[in-house]
Amino acid sequence: VTRSHSDESVPELGQESRSYDAKANALSTILPFPLPKTLAMFSTNRGTVGGFFLAGRSMVWWPIGASLFASNIGSGHFVGLAGTGAASGIATGGWCHCSVCSGPSGHCEYLRKRFGGQRIQIYLSILSLLLYIFTKISADIFSGAIFINLALGLNLYLAIFLLLAITALYTITGGLAAVIYTDTLQTVIMLVGSLILTGFAFHEVGGYDTFMEKYMKAIPAVVSDGNTTFQEKCYTPRADSFHLFRDALTGDLPWPGLIFGMSILALWYWCTDQVIVQRCLSAKNMSHVKAGCTLCGYLKLLPMFIMVMPGMISRILYTDKIACVVPSECEKYCGTKVGCTNIAYPTLVVELMPNGLRGLMLSVMLASLMSSLTSIFNSASTLFTMDIYTKVRKRASEKELMIAGSIWVYFWVLYSVSLVSLPIFISVPCCFGGSGLIV
Repeated sequence: VTRSHSDESVPELGQESRSYDAKANALSTILPFPLPKTLAMFSTNRGTVGGFFLAGRSMVWWPIGASLFASNIGSGHFVGLAGTGAASGIATGGWCHCSVCSGPSGHCEYLRKRFGGQRIQIYLSILSLLLYIFTKISADIFSGAIFINLALGLNLYLAIFLLLAITALYTITGGLAAVIYTDTLQTVIMLVGSLILTGFAFHEVGGYDTFMEKYMKAIPAVVSDGNTTFQEKCYTPRADSFHLFRDALTGDLPWPGLIFGMSILALWYWCTDQVIVQRCLSAKNMSHVKAGCTLCGYLKLLPMFIMVMPGMISRILYTDKIACVVPSECEKYCGTKVGCTNIAYPTLVVELMPNGLRGLMLSVMLASLMSSLTSIFNSASTLFTMDIYTKVRKRASEKELMIAGSIWVYFWVLYSVSLVSLPIFISVPCCFGGSGLIV
């Protein structure tokens, strides 16, 4: 068969379409970000220590509530809660309540003023900084990297480096005010994108009643490997998948632990964690603090519907991949032998969403990742500067304190990610699936 000269200039079938799809996804991913970043770079209250670390104590209730929600909901929640839903149903632990005292710059300084002495303040500051590495920064980065790798196929470390560089840049240049205003806009991005995906998912599965029926029948086709046949409980949805309060003896999340154990955990997170307390301390008065916490409480009702249930629907639509039980099958789908519930939410986005909206969902994941990271970076900078650096340099000027806090952010990024935490999470890729204890 011969081809004319004109035929040679015709692109292969689908090549032009794929190019257009990639451009649409990239454009819809990038468009939501310049505005909040621009506002962040030119936010006010950056010239003093109080303005940089506490936004001048001038914030009103609605950005506080949105920032509390965005700081809490990171990419780890999209991966972890959806994976939990795919693995075991709707029972995921979580409470939301906030507490704040006026005056100090954080809970560590409050404890020093309440009980006296400096050792408790320094001890808790160092402990909090270490916990940020292993429980916050690395977890969010790893979860976001899973999504980015599936959606765009980018090199893992390159994508992480670019995200961290941009995040650290506007955290340093804008201070807490920039972080809160950016969190507010990113909350809108997260909610709009997640609600759209939830609508697509329920439409695809056929409604809520059909969703409940099909989830209980979502069993993978391959349940044996050679002479090894796995137990039925390993691949069959739990009988109590649609129960929030589960049996105290046989439940995977027993109701006494949910009520009493999670209350203690939530009390620590929502009432003593610097990331949360710092936002409350930025309010102009207690009325705005209470209103912001109330708004955050209502927003925290949404993850059940925009994260957990889409993860369960992902198991219905892609059962062999998400609910795989044979190690060789799981490794083929997601690169790990212990299960693929981690990729429930990313798979739903990549396979179900149309082009353009797929890019919007990528921006949702980036927004959740970056809002959590900016909050952590700013809070870590506050802890180091106000609780540790001031003990070494007791007569440091405001300019010196702000420079020290800015340098600390970049040091924290490089040290916590490249040297300590990220390699651990990459080598243990099963850290989120089936883990429902995310407050």
